[in-house]
Amino acid sequence: MRRLRAKREFAEHLIAYVGVNGLLWTVWLVVGLTADAWFPWPLFPMAGWGIGLAFHAWATFGPPSRPISERAIDREMQRLSSR
Repeated sequence: MRRLRAKREFAEHLIAYVGVNGLLWTVWLVVGLTADAWFPWPLFPMAGWGIGLAFHAWATFGPPSRPISERAIDREMQRLSSR
């Protein structure tokens, strides 16, 4: 369940990243066409947020930090069955 939730949260984060950065590039294009200011400033928030998104992807899809022992699995199953 936790892994599925993490994947869903990453997908939501990715959708927000694409949507907001798409909006920023649209603002940049409108300003560039009207004020003749063509410096690509949306690269800065895109890069900063992209670093955070990369860490989120690593936490979600990367290798587990340590192997899970059979003992830990048994303890968790007992904890869940005692609810």
